[in-house]
Amino acid sequence: MTAEELTRRRFLARAAAGALVAGTAAALLPARPAWAAPAKVGEAAPGFTVNATNGSPVSLASYKGKVVVLEWTNHECPYVRKHYESGNMQGLQREATGQGVVWLTLISSSEGTQGYVTPPQADELTASRKAAPTAVLLDSKGVAGKLYGATNTPHMYVVDKAGMLVYAGAIDDRPTSRRADVQGANNYVRAALDAVAAGQPVKTPITRAYGCTVKYS
Repeated sequence: MTAEELTRRRFLARAAAGALVAGTAAALLPARPAWAAPAKVGEAAPGFTVNATNGSPVSLASYKGKVVVLEWTNHECPYVRKHYESGNMQGLQREATGQGVVWLTLISSSEGTQGYVTPPQADELTASRKAAPTAVLLDSKGVAGKLYGATNTPHMYVVDKAGMLVYAGAIDDRPTSRRADVQGANNYVRAALDAVAAGQPVKTPITRAYGCTVKYS
């Protein structure tokens, strides 16, 4: 055997061993969670049915023909508090619903975690904060949240009248918990709603949501 052949054989043996190790390591890695592949902008928004605070089931499909905003929230999260204590979220809710938009606030915190609330507590929060959603949905099992890949609070989505997901991401371009940063921020949700109302494509359809992580079980 020549020196060149010996070198080649050693290289192939090392490559095979490396592939075996990599394959073994991959097999030991935890499976990728199903919700890690979230709803996709430009495709039909996944349907879901979640109970509202009054116990009635609310289905996304029932709002087909209307523009829908989905807002994931956690009232204890500093980033959520920024938008509620400044009045920014409530103002946007009133502005949107005043134009016929359906606004669904979803709480996916599991029982015993930060942000979890009972129906009466959720209603009290809505009243005390003077919030104006169409409905507050209690998704404590995380079914809708994982379906949409909601990772943060707030995490925002806009669905158009045809049921297509046209925006997913942050509420604005100021990823801080400072209330002062609301002023002058580029509000992506408002921009998306304006584009949909004008029959135009959303200029920035996907952004990275910022805030506290959603407290799934």
